[in-house]
Amino acid sequence: MEVIREAPLLRYFRWAKKFVKFVILSLLCVSFAILLLILYLRSQPLPETFVKQTTTIYASNGDVLDTMHRGENRIVVPINEISPALVDATIAIEDRTFREHYGFDWKRLAKAAYVDVINMDMRQGASTITQQLARNLYLSLDKTWERKIKEALLAIQLELNYNKDEILGMYMNQIYYGHSAYGAQAAAQTYFGKDAKDLTLAESAMLAGIPKGPSYYSPFVDFEKAKSRQKLILDAMERDEMITPKQAEQAFAEKIKLKERSASSIVEQAPYFRDYIANLVKNKYGIDEELFIHGGLKIHTTLDPVMQKKAEDIVAAVLPKDNPNLQVALVAMDPSTGYIKAMVGGRDYKQTQYNRVLGKRQPGSSFKPIMYLAALQNGYTPLTMMKSEPTVFTYDKNKQYIPSNFGGKYANAMINMREAIKTSDNIYAVKTIDFLGPQKVVDQANRLGIASTLQAVPSLALGTSPVSPLELNTAYAAIANKGEAVKPIAITSIEDNQGNILVEEKSEKTPAADPVAASLLTHLMQSVFERGGTGFRVVNELNRPVAGKTGSTDYDAWLAGFTPQLVSTVWIGYDKNQKVDDVKEGYLSKKIWAQFMESALKDQPPALFDMPAGVVSVYIDPHSGKLATENCPNPQLFYFASGTEPQDYCTDHLPANQQPTPLQPPDPSSFWQRMGSWWKPEP
Repeated sequence: MEVIREAPLLRYFRWAKKFVKFVILSLLCVSFAILLLILYLRSQPLPETFVKQTTTIYASNGDVLDTMHRGENRIVVPINEISPALVDATIAIEDRTFREHYGFDWKRLAKAAYVDVINMDMRQGASTITQQLARNLYLSLDKTWERKIKEALLAIQLELNYNKDEILGMYMNQIYYGHSAYGAQAAAQTYFGKDAKDLTLAESAMLAGIPKGPSYYSPFVDFEKAKSRQKLILDAMERDEMITPKQAEQAFAEKIKLKERSASSIVEQAPYFRDYIANLVKNKYGIDEELFIHGGLKIHTTLDPVMQKKAEDIVAAVLPKDNPNLQVALVAMDPSTGYIKAMVGGRDYKQTQYNRVLGKRQPGSSFKPIMYLAALQNGYTPLTMMKSEPTVFTYDKNKQYIPSNFGGKYANAMINMREAIKTSDNIYAVKTIDFLGPQKVVDQANRLGIASTLQAVPSLALGTSPVSPLELNTAYAAIANKGEAVKPIAITSIEDNQGNILVEEKSEKTPAADPVAASLLTHLMQSVFERGGTGFRVVNELNRPVAGKTGSTDYDAWLAGFTPQLVSTVWIGYDKNQKVDDVKEGYLSKKIWAQFMESALKDQPPALFDMPAGVVSVYIDPHSGKLATENCPNPQLFYFASGTEPQDYCTDHLPANQQPTPLQPPDPSSFWQRMGSWWKPEP
């Protein structure tokens, strides 16, 4: 039987037909697989990521007080707030086909794969901007095939979920530019001291070259290498017709002005206050460490940077250089709002970070005004008389307390409350708390804002229960506010990186004492700075009405006081129970306080302490305690709650058979009012 052989051409045609079918079927399968992969990737959410952003702390005037980033300084801004020149420069040098590809540059990928196969390792990179973003956001930097595959899949997901501008914006905020600067905004501020939107073409080309080798191309490290890289990028931009040859030439010739990196530019401002802010953020407002440091928060504070600088300068100038162990605390608040304006927690933050504004020490006699405020609401008047003499007090049935005056000096005569406050008479104070009962004083202190535990014993009158300078300052603010307590506020608001308000603090006033009593006390506390008062030594440093009270123990020296605009407290002492020399070292608390108050308020006119309704003013003869007449040699102006002032006239100095002629209350146009009318701030 004859076998009929198939013609070779026909056989080849049949094979070709089968091969084409196979190729078409394979392409359809691959296409279908790719389609399934795309649909799958499109349906899957991208991994969660936390982009670390720099938290910024602002002073009250909007100045940046500090940034928190712990080595990853990033300030996220939208793409339209980044210079177009920097965007173009980045595309030109990193991924020139970025606008055309879908996450991969196939030519670069093929070349990289060839080199990698030849060398049997991962030498050649071909990552697009999208791939780099995927790696930076979600993956490690390991050079493995597994990581490359994950990177490719994530790049596809990014391209499926975001448009090109969104991807570019994320990339420009993610990339590392060296010197802890992540993202275009932080980099622009680090290298040029300006915002990313304000970068010139020359600056943009230099900045775009840094990510290739942040420690190699940094203009801070090697300016010539940075210039060489800048030229390469300008040439790439010219090649891609992003700029003209003339623009490239002019940009390269432009003189680059880098941000000064002197020591003064990195000096920490208000370090104790910054630590206080960090403590509030985490412990009061419940914001965790990671969100605080890397959450891109905007924390707006009450600190007055000018006032803070004055406080720091005065402390540095007044404290003796030959006694570095002598420490200080200073805190200042606006009494009407409770806003903390200045805070100095020690003389050298680098030596010790302990914030003495928050530390508790015995306030000594600076606590007495709190007790006298309670007394003025419980039957006392500014003219209440008691004898200043050595006295033994018995309490709790059989316990004894034997206070003494400073230096063992006693009037051995009847004195009034004004004299007791002025000279800081301890006997008068303890007799007052003995009359009131210590618990009333504790309750009054708590209402004024002192939260520390106070011992309800007679010695409380002399400030034996420790309190912090911040607490004492808060209590004094309530006195300045005519009896309305204000909570101290250091943070006015906290915003997240999307602008949402997480925390907002507003001033709150709470009635804590009778306004008439608080105003009477304020007038009495002005006597501290009169001749014979414990604050008189610094009166020449003051050019405005002030009220305050000194305080001293063997280990502490205080002065707390206020004007209508500002209340501040200064403490001087040692951390390790070393005694304070009251004459030399104790005086420094008064000097710092007076210089700070005058300097802090030098741009504001002197302000009077006005009296509320229900207060009357009369002249008193201090010897008799009666209404003064024209014949009394040393009349003193006193304020009283209406109806509690003396009704009888002093007759001790009247000539025989002469009727008393009362002294009229002072003209409202007092010295300070006249001074305020012509006062002008220093230029």
